[in-house]
Amino acid sequence: MDQEFSKNLRQWYRKNGRKLPWRGTKEAYKIWLSEIILQQTRVNQGLPYYEKFLENFPSINKLAEASEDQILRLWQGLGYYSRARNLHAAAKQVIIDFKGEFPADFKKLKSIKGIGDYTASAIASFAFDLPHPVVDGNVYRFLSRFFGMDIPIDSSLGKKAFDDLALELMDGQHAAEHNQAMMEIGSLVCKPISPNCDECPFSMACHAFIYNKVSDYPVKGKKLTAKKRYFHYFLVTDGIATYIRRRNEKDIWQGLYELPLVEVSECSDFPPAIPEMAKIHQPTFNNQPVKRKHILSHQELYTCFWRLEIDKCLTPNDGYLRVKLTDLSTYAFPQLIVKYFEHEGL
Repeated sequence: MDQEFSKNLRQWYRKNGRKLPWRGTKEAYKIWLSEIILQQTRVNQGLPYYEKFLENFPSINKLAEASEDQILRLWQGLGYYSRARNLHAAAKQVIIDFKGEFPADFKKLKSIKGIGDYTASAIASFAFDLPHPVVDGNVYRFLSRFFGMDIPIDSSLGKKAFDDLALELMDGQHAAEHNQAMMEIGSLVCKPISPNCDECPFSMACHAFIYNKVSDYPVKGKKLTAKKRYFHYFLVTDGIATYIRRRNEKDIWQGLYELPLVEVSECSDFPPAIPEMAKIHQPTFNNQPVKRKHILSHQELYTCFWRLEIDKCLTPNDGYLRVKLTDLSTYAFPQLIVKYFEHEGL
C-alpha cells in the first residue's frame, strides 16, 4: 500500500471531484443501479437514465415487480440491452436470495446476475468500504501511463497485473474515496485524447508524460474486425396501423420490438422479398428507401427502410402484432428504428 500516493490522490479528488447523485450514498441499490447504467456509457448520457429509473423504481422491490417491457422502454436509447435484462433478473435474485438486501460480501455479490469483478468491487467498496480496487477504463489508462505498463489491458495477464497494482496503491481505510478518485482523475484529467497533463498532480512522476509517450498507452491486444450485416426493414401500413414483432432470438436487441425484417448477405438497394403480411395485398411500394448505417460494438449494420402502403392492416400471424401508429411510442425499439420513425413523423 502506498499511503502517500493515495493521500495525494484523495486530496485532489476532494477539491476537483464532480458532485454526482450516486456519490456520497451508501445505499447499495443506488450504487448498483448507477454502475450498471454507466457501463460503457458516459456520465452525461447515463445520468438522466439513472434519475428516470430511480423515479420509476425507487427501491429494488419496485424494480423486481416491473415487467421486462417497462424496463426495456425506460432503457431505450442506452444500448447494450442485455444490461437491462440482467438488471431485472438481478433485482429478482436479490429479493429471493438475499431478502432484498445486497450482501456485504464480494463473492456473494458476484453470484448476482450481471455482476462481475468490476461491479462487485464497486458495490463492495462504495457501499460497504471493503478494500476491493475498482478498475475501469479510466483506471487502466491512468495506471498504464503513470507506470509505463505495456501489458495489453484486454488480456488475462494484463487484468491481473492492473488489479494487483490497483490494490497495492489503495489505502484500505479509505477504499470508497480512493476508488472514486482513481476513476475521476482518469475521466477528468487523464483523458483518452488530449489529456490535461498540466493539471495532473502526478505528471512530474508519470512515465508517459516524461518520455512523451502519452498516446502509446494503454496498450490493447488485436482489435476485432466488426461484422457487417445488411437489413431491410418494412413499415407495412394502412396509414392507421402497422406490424411489429419482438426480437426473441439470442442476438442484438433481444427483447426489443422491430418492424418486419429481411436480412441479406450482401448490400442491395432493392428489397429481397416482401413480408408475408403484405403479400395478400397489392402494396404501393416506395422505391426510395431510407438508408441508415448503425454502428454497434462489434457490428456494422447497413439498413434500408421501406414503406409499403396497403389497404388495410389485418390480424397478423407468425408472432407479429398489429399496433396503431400512434401507439408505437409505448413499445421499446432499437434507436435505429426510433430514428426512422422520427424521419417518418411517427
